[in-house]
Amino acid sequence: MADEQKPEGPPAPPPAGGAAKPAPPKPPAAPAAPKPPAVMAATPWDSELTREIKERFGEGVTETSTYLGQNFVVAKPESTIPLIEFLKLDAEFDYLVDVTAVDWPKRAERFDLVYILYSFSRNERMRVKTAIADGYRPESAVGVHLTANWLEREVFDMFGIEFAGHPNLCRILMPDEWQGYPLRKDYGIVQQDDRWVQENLLIESGQ
Repeated sequence: MADEQKPEGPPAPPPAGGAAKPAPPKPPAAPAAPKPPAVMAATPWDSELTREIKERFGEGVTETSTYLGQNFVVAKPESTIPLIEFLKLDAEFDYLVDVTAVDWPKRAERFDLVYILYSFSRNERMRVKTAIADGYRPESAVGVHLTANWLEREVFDMFGIEFAGHPNLCRILMPDEWQGYPLRKDYGIVQQDDRWVQENLLIESGQ
């Protein structure tokens, strides 16, 4: 009959040398080399205010620049608080938004101390930055901005930077018994005060 299937022939013989072996898996590709850290391409900030700052503080101010619309002034440590006071009284930057720091452990001036200021009348924000060595005690800004009280306590708590003249420099976030300063790059996060974590949380640090 036309629709009757014909019997299949014998299976094809295997190739000489036995069954074909699957190709070995390709080795995983080597991880890409890490990208170098981005360089902040700041440009000079020139304005009536920066010219007045340079005229008044001279060598106490080392840079006036802007980056992505964010203006900043770099000052020597001894000029930082007088500059912040000038900006408050004469330039209407009357709100101290924050004080923070950055740890560069391989640099001689290990810490960047950063003050973020805001002017309500100008609707403008700017930063004042200064570089200090480990152990240097910068002047407190509490005499200029009362809000510096808690902000400087946080910098002390996280980085161990002590502010000369602060009225009550003690921890504000970490327990009083905590050993070390969490945002310093002295050790990894899982090594942070193992003893306190074990005694108070009953777990291993980093668990």
